[in-house]
Amino acid sequence: MQRSRWIGAGFLASALVLTSCTSGPAGVDAKQNSKAPLELWTRTTPGGPGEQGALKLAAAFEKDTGYKVEVTAIFDDFETKLQQRATQKNLPDIVMNDVTQLGAMHSQGLLREIDLDKIKSSKQAIARGLDSGKSVDGKQFGLPYSAQASALLIRKDWREKLKLDVPQNWDDFAAMAEAFTTGDPDGDGKKNTFGLAAPLSTKRGYASWYFSNFLWAAGGDFITETGDGKYKPAMTTKESVDAVRWFRDLGCKDKVIQPGAVTMETPPTNETFEAGRTGMFVVGPYLLPRFDETLGKDKYEVVPMPKGPKDATVLAEGGSIYLMAGSENRVGQDAFADFAISAEGQKTGMQGEIGFTVQLPVNKTVDVSEVRPDPRWATYAKAYQTSGRYAPSIPNWTPVRQTTADTVNALMADCGLNVETELGELDKQLADILKEQGIAAS
Repeated sequence: MQRSRWIGAGFLASALVLTSCTSGPAGVDAKQNSKAPLELWTRTTPGGPGEQGALKLAAAFEKDTGYKVEVTAIFDDFETKLQQRATQKNLPDIVMNDVTQLGAMHSQGLLREIDLDKIKSSKQAIARGLDSGKSVDGKQFGLPYSAQASALLIRKDWREKLKLDVPQNWDDFAAMAEAFTTGDPDGDGKKNTFGLAAPLSTKRGYASWYFSNFLWAAGGDFITETGDGKYKPAMTTKESVDAVRWFRDLGCKDKVIQPGAVTMETPPTNETFEAGRTGMFVVGPYLLPRFDETLGKDKYEVVPMPKGPKDATVLAEGGSIYLMAGSENRVGQDAFADFAISAEGQKTGMQGEIGFTVQLPVNKTVDVSEVRPDPRWATYAKAYQTSGRYAPSIPNWTPVRQTTADTVNALMADCGLNVETELGELDKQLADILKEQGIAAS
């Protein structure tokens, strides 16, 4: 199977944007005006709960500080639209986006360094969350405002009907997936259910994003650090190969993953779970309000991920606040960042059954159970605290995630491909990416 190589694409875009931003990156030396309104972009669906949460947070900030904030919600082509504004040297003041976007935006010259001495609430931030906002040289370019980790959603009614226990290891997990696929758990007499919901599209690297929960639990890795900020490819290690083989068997051999998974992002995958076509889903807490409404809180449960060959490591991620270059109100930028991670800002961001911006708090003084007594949130908080792992802080994680997604997707889409051959080619591509970013181990 021929697949287009990602090598250089991310850095070509970076170079184009950086060129347009140099000699006063995006107007970095703009004359300051502490009364200028702050333009905030948030990566969420316009008109949806995420935008409502951002508006609520902005309103609380305005009331507390007097600074004015104009909120814009963008979901489709967010990064492209941000680059267009960069070429105009007219970036928004603040961006709320995925933590994994730090490397790409920093390499494009879009961000200004955050002085933590001016963010008093940063002293209360969870260390691993704060570290997720650091560039490869240890400088702070992002500030976490929300954290999350993966846990396992299970159709509780299906599990109880088939008299199954909550899975504790991968053997239990695979057995439950098979039972949900072959045991008619919905009782309609038809073979129309599948064990696992999995978004395995290549778009935005979904296949890699989802698979990381299994890869890391097996002791495998996409890339591994060798010291002094250098990395080497790791997809051909025994642990990684075994993880790929095991996961691939779920789709190719056991056929317990929903049909069409290789073309699906999260929205259609979500629909398979809430429509009763899949019985397990590895995902963050942001879908709880949706599934409570569409499926019913009594129909499913949230449990920790079962232990893999190594441990129960899961993907940790979340949202970060980025202070953009060229703002004419840097004092206002700092004030918003400070408020967003303060105890008041975090509690404001967590309020409501829907329309909240904070999944799990990043402020150590805020107990998720005090704001959300629902024990399922405590399950997620424990997963983050004990088993959560962020993607490594390298200059640009996006090409690593995209390239690995291409390979995982190909292996799941074409069961005839040779695993070792494909992963060997993947490691070569990863080596080129690491070399381009100047972090390849010699």
